[in-house]
Amino acid sequence: MKISAVPVEQMNYEQAFSELENIVEALEASQTSLEEAIALYERGQALANRCAELLEKAELRIRNLDENEENPLLARDS
Repeated sequence: MKISAVPVEQMNYEQAFSELENIVEALEASQTSLEEAIALYERGQALANRCAELLEKAELRIRNLDENEENPLLARDS
């Protein structure tokens, strides 16, 4: 499997998750050298962290929206 040249920090959730799925499949197939497996694992960790970061940001945005809906005065100030 070829690792994407796109930096993890520039990926959106869908891109990162898709590549992470491909890496998991490649590692489960066990048809890689040790060095390639380590590189895939490292990239997978970075992708998993990126997905978690993006999900956390989305959750925070949703919480803020919910809070603003509960208090209409806050929504007007934004």
